[in-house]
Amino acid sequence: MLNEKIGNNAGLVWSALQNGELNVKAVKKATKLTEKDLNLAFGWLAREGKISFNEVEGELFVALL
Repeated sequence: MLNEKIGNNAGLVWSALQNGELNVKAVKKATKLTEKDLNLAFGWLAREGKISFNEVEGELFVALL
């Protein structure tokens, strides 16, 4: 059941990133996920090779691959 929730949240993150790279704060705001759920979704997508991370001046950005 938890895997299903993480998968659904990964879909929310995927949708938020459809228009391009966002910082983590913007993804969190767009998806309305808790920090824990957001991080689990990021892990899911990263493990599948669907997203990339880029750090600029200490700020983390996420983009679809």
